[in-house]
Amino acid sequence: MESLDDVPSLPTFRDPALLDLALIHRSYANEHPEVGQNNETLEFLGDSVLNFLSTHFLYRLYPDLNESQLTRLRSALVDETQLADFANYLELGKKMKLGKGAIKDKARKNDSLLSDTFEAIIGAYFLDSGIEAVRNFVEPLFESAAEGLLDRKLTAESSILLDTKNRFQEWVQGNLGPTQPKYETIAQSGPAHAPDFTVEVKVGNQVYGVGKGHSKKEAEKRAAELALKQVGAL
Repeated sequence: MESLDDVPSLPTFRDPALLDLALIHRSYANEHPEVGQNNETLEFLGDSVLNFLSTHFLYRLYPDLNESQLTRLRSALVDETQLADFANYLELGKKMKLGKGAIKDKARKNDSLLSDTFEAIIGAYFLDSGIEAVRNFVEPLFESAAEGLLDRKLTAESSILLDTKNRFQEWVQGNLGPTQPKYETIAQSGPAHAPDFTVEVKVGNQVYGVGKGHSKKEAEKRAAELALKQVGAL
């Protein structure tokens, strides 16, 4: 991230309960059944909101780039590492509600959990205040990271920097037509603070790859990597 002088702090919620829910990790909810919910569905919503807003932001900022270049920039702008950087700036690690085991395992510094919590905050703020409020909140964060993205030369030639999910999507659309790969979690094991996920990626009814990871995103990327290897694109 470049300069954060103009980046806002955590937004004020009209409904504080939504913010509170966004900070509740599954490990905390398991140890405190009275809370009833955790932040996973808000994380799912926030992921979609961030993808939309980052796409619009980059489209406006770099009107001369082509689709492939914009896809690479978006991939870097909302990947786990970058979102964890945003979360660290907002000090979400201190605010996350975690179970005792997760705290013992230093989950407050875990990029995957920080990224997930940031997405949950975005999902909650979208429900609380709408898309324009979220846009006003995230665009200064995006702007602070944008110069760094260009410094990494994310051009059409640097395909290695495009994450495997987007690379597999490009292969599918280039070889199978206008369709989307679908990722499905087929197994989950391990404790709440350190789960293991198994995900398969399909196009139509055909499975192209199966991946494992400590987060769904990691498992999805590994499934896509195996799919790329299977079709000879990696």
